[in-house]
Amino acid sequence: MIVLQTKTRMKINSTQVFYFTLSAYIDTGSVKYFSFLIVLCLYVLIVGSNVLLIVVICVNKSLHEPMYMFLCSLFVNELYGSTGLFPFLLVQILSDVHIISVPLCFLQMFCIYTYGCVEFTNLAVMSYDRYVAICHPLQYNSMMTSVKIVFLVSITWLPPVLAVGGTIVLSSSLQLCGNVMNKIYCGNHSIIKLACKEPKVNNIYELFMTFLIVCVPGSVILYTYVRILKVCFSGSKQTRQKAVSTCTPHLASVINFSFGVSFEILQSRFNMNNVPSMLRIFLSLYFLTCQPVFNPLLYGLNMSKIRSLCKKLFQKLSL
Repeated sequence: MIVLQTKTRMKINSTQVFYFTLSAYIDTGSVKYFSFLIVLCLYVLIVGSNVLLIVVICVNKSLHEPMYMFLCSLFVNELYGSTGLFPFLLVQILSDVHIISVPLCFLQMFCIYTYGCVEFTNLAVMSYDRYVAICHPLQYNSMMTSVKIVFLVSITWLPPVLAVGGTIVLSSSLQLCGNVMNKIYCGNHSIIKLACKEPKVNNIYELFMTFLIVCVPGSVILYTYVRILKVCFSGSKQTRQKAVSTCTPHLASVINFSFGVSFEILQSRFNMNNVPSMLRIFLSLYFLTCQPVFNPLLYGLNMSKIRSLCKKLFQKLSL
């Protein structure tokens, strides 16, 4: 009888979880105002640089080409992912109690997870575009039609949204027996750890979706770069120069993002208590903070068309 009452109480309590406590935040004392200022400046830089490049691409008809359309999609995603994190992070830095309501937690999780999935899928689509441009230059215009561009942008966004939506539905239906996450933002694996019993369906779904989101775009990136390298080694000097100039920013972006995501996946699944707290926080935020700064600077400075149009825009504004 006592055991039955205890089990019933646990289930009742698990349905009354209204907020989560984020325990990974550390007490910074008076330094929190300095931290707030740094994070705010970083957010302003992200918004300013990405909005600038989106406007430049949309306004100038000379940039209405497949490569720049995919870049525009990438910059929109940087804004989307940053907005899912930074306003919340700024509030938490100044707060003494680090809590988040359950609905807001799932909303943040949806934004961050779709950002990560869309980013990787977008980079795969961009690698396919570079493959067609370098390996099939004469057929590029016939292969990359406006209909195909719309289709590629659609598969960049729709599958990740549907996949993450399924994750949110499954996780929100769990019975929880705790509300403390060792995180600075909401994560699905942290919620699964709080479940009263092992959620096999969630774990299987999460592994399957991770495989699809990582392996399918990863295979596209790997295949296209193998083909590009073959063309570079067998082609002329001009072909190699074109390949290097167009592929270097993209490859750097893929490596940078893969590093950040890999650490976040490892941290969510393994015990990282031996890693210093500040380093854990920095690396868990890396793919959400550095990528949105890294991409606009990388493409804005390296691509001559974008760079020259940005200069013209600043000259007009200064007059």
